[in-house]
Amino acid sequence: MATLNRPGGPDGHVCGIDAAMEVIGGKWKVLILWALHEHPCRRFGELRRLLPGITEKVLASHLRELEADGVVHRVSYDEVPPRVEYSLTEDGMRLNDALQPLAAWGRERPAPRGLEEKAAQGLL
Repeated sequence: MATLNRPGGPDGHVCGIDAAMEVIGGKWKVLILWALHEHPCRRFGELRRLLPGITEKVLASHLRELEADGVVHRVSYDEVPPRVEYSLTEDGMRLNDALQPLAAWGRERPAPRGLEEKAAQGLL
């Protein structure tokens, strides 16, 4: 489901980040993009296994939204049993490239103090 544009520029966006967040907003969308980048051309069940914790409903919904936004390509094969594969579009690959610096920042960032203490105590 696409979010409604907020007031700002002529297209309703305040800036480019606002426009990007409209596409990648949500807990799972960036992880779906990562999974399709690391494991191109995957079936629904394979994607679900790559993303532990995601529900079928959320994965299906996010894949439909990412397809509508032009970053994921869906191919349905006329076979029995039915087979559907998902991959990144050119725009999806560009989006993943744009997310690489954010991923690097996240890897380099020290864990928040509270998490380190809980991990040391064996609570995580």
